[in-house]
Amino acid sequence: MNFLSPEGLFPGNPAVVLAVLASGLFFLSALFTGVWKYRCMAASEEHLAPHYVDIAHRAGLMYAFAAMLLAVFAALSAWPMVVNVIATLAPLLFFGFAIFLYIQLGRANVTDNQFRNNPEPEKMARVMNLLIIAEMGGFLILFTGVLAQLV
Repeated sequence: MNFLSPEGLFPGNPAVVLAVLASGLFFLSALFTGVWKYRCMAASEEHLAPHYVDIAHRAGLMYAFAAMLLAVFAALSAWPMVVNVIATLAPLLFFGFAIFLYIQLGRANVTDNQFRNNPEPEKMARVMNLLIIAEMGGFLILFTGVLAQLV
């Protein structure tokens, strides 16, 4: 049974499909960055990977499971499909952006704190505020959709 198909478990729910596919991509990024982390640790005298290589690996793992949680909430939400898609897509985009950024910082290996000595602190603050709105707002919309379904 193909649960992503119209006759499957989540019929015609693109929010669920997006979240499940994103979860797979995030998990793959965790697996690849895990290999990268291991190789760095094996080659290092201190047996440590660069800070952001470690963060990219952990973020990929955490965001893979967070994306699956979003899929479940999107599947159970009472809100219209377009609302659920937007509410699911917003956090997923920022999850993916974060993993990408951490990989870039790990490749550069010039910092262990992306906020310290940032050449554009105002830009970083704007991005962080958008991240907060997208991630918390998206989940709150889905969560209230589930609550509406239960009440």
